Amino acid sequence: MKNWIDSYARSFRYDLVAALTVAAISLPQGMAYALLAGVDPRFGLYSAIVVTFVASVFGSSSHLINGPTSAISLVVFSALSMFDPDQRVEAAEAMFLLGAMVGSIQIFIAVFRLGDLTRYISESVILGFMGAAAFLLAVGQIGNALGLRDKGTGAQHVLYRLWLTLSSGDPVNPRALIATAATIVLGLLFRRIVRRYRLPQFDMLAVLVLVAAGTWFAGWTIPGFDGKTAVGVAGTVPGSLPAFHVPTVKLSWAWDLASDSVAIAFLGLLEALAIAKAIAYQTRQPLDFNRQCMAEGIANLTGAFFQCLPGSGSLSRSAINFQSGAVTRFSGVLTAALVAVSVIVLAPLAPYVPKPALAALLLLTAVRLIDFKRLSYTFRASRMDASVVIVTGLSGLALGLDLAILIGVTLSLVLFVSRAGKLKVTELFVNSDGTLRQLLPADRPNDGFLVYGLEGELFFGTAPELDRSFSQIESRSHQQGTDHVLLVLNRVRNPDVVSLEHFEHFLKHAHAAGITLWLAGLKPDLLESFQRLNFSALLPDDHVFAQGASDESATLAAVKRIRQELGTEQSSHGRPSAVELMTVR
Repeated sequence: MKNWIDSYARSFRYDLVAALTVAAISLPQGMAYALLAGVDPRFGLYSAIVVTFVASVFGSSSHLINGPTSAISLVVFSALSMFDPDQRVEAAEAMFLLGAMVGSIQIFIAVFRLGDLTRYISESVILGFMGAAAFLLAVGQIGNALGLRDKGTGAQHVLYRLWLTLSSGDPVNPRALIATAATIVLGLLFRRIVRRYRLPQFDMLAVLVLVAAGTWFAGWTIPGFDGKTAVGVAGTVPGSLPAFHVPTVKLSWAWDLASDSVAIAFLGLLEALAIAKAIAYQTRQPLDFNRQCMAEGIANLTGAFFQCLPGSGSLSRSAINFQSGAVTRFSGVLTAALVAVSVIVLAPLAPYVPKPALAALLLLTAVRLIDFKRLSYTFRASRMDASVVIVTGLSGLALGLDLAILIGVTLSLVLFVSRAGKLKVTELFVNSDGTLRQLLPADRPNDGFLVYGLEGELFFGTAPELDRSFSQIESRSHQQGTDHVLLVLNRVRNPDVVSLEHFEHFLKHAHAAGITLWLAGLKPDLLESFQRLNFSALLPDDHVFAQGASDESATLAAVKRIRQELGTEQSSHGRPSAVELMTVR
């Protein structure tokens, strides 16, 4: 009992430290992303409370922090562009309806267990996505780190906005540069101390508090007579909590928002699951993808009734949560609670948090997001995986993270199908001791029969290769004058209707050509398919040997039966063959 209490207390301490750090980032981000979506900043804060809380309660990942994100906010901004700037109330109501539609679609995906399909997002896609995301995250903070006012609009590419910011002629703010440098130096120093002495990862929170206190004592975050501060600050925080509100439903709005709701639903799931999977690669935590999809849907649907901006998994906040030492999903619950408390209690202090310090923390986070060791290993191990990393990463930089995931997943699936579509067919030789190996040019053919091993996926993609292999086997049988052919099928997988139809054609053709077929090593699914399709009319039951207790037992039993049929099996009074000595199971 004492051990359990100590373990829980330790986990709570780590989760609390992480939550404090994430909450400090959530306040300015929540307001910024709401402004990016073109709505009131408080709706972003409400999302950082409600969506974060609900997704953490129902989710699967121990480190994923949900809430407002830049990618989702940009799509929301596009969806609400049908309203004029003075229609702020109507736009807000439409956004709440949009959130309900997004949540409903995501719940539908989870109910039909389509979330499992995300297992096919390869690690190469994740590496490319995280590399591009880290780069874009860092680029987006350069202006704040230098004390420059960001130029451009949220609809423009982040690199173009950076160029506008740097080329505007505004001078670099030396005080902001000092705050940025101090934050980075202290962040690196505190991280070394934390790791050396195995302390809770309080480093980011401690750095933020120290730099905020230092800039306040220096007077840099205190407004002057003109109301301006020497360095940029996070800004004011509205001091009210989300209240229950039923969204206004208009069919015309629902129709106009339909395509955007589908896009946000899928983008949100891909974004959240990609981030959760990337962190899980480092923590080795097992993920339930359908459960996470359900959590995303419930969070957005609930948020729609509490005036929330639609949300998803946040790359920066999730990374900070993980790097700050969070252990369980309770860190997300604590984050939501702390944001709620901050909105009420600490709202007057928010204007004293310097933007350069937040930017510096996000720059450190961006660098730590990239797993350089894993990238190096991937590039050395496989050119194909390296190409997926490069294409996904470049797509993220050029087209955005939302399209990068889709492009990376599509590319990895295309490459997977092309690899899965290769069926390996090998002619085998039966050794004197009864074992099987690949037939070599110097080997004498097997006495009176041919043996071929098939390996690969039996689906429509391998149909041409399967048909070509059957033709080669038939041609080889005629060339050698061999009427008996054994197919070893213990390494074929997942038969579909197309491959089974090709099998049936081969059985009919071989029967008409006078070739006696034998099949060995059939797995239960393939055997059941043969039985349902009544292949026994073309192939006697005693010519089919199902997979036995070992991979070779069925094949050796088939070889023994063929030799008996041919009369080449040694009699019991002679020296027994190795096959006779084998016990067929």
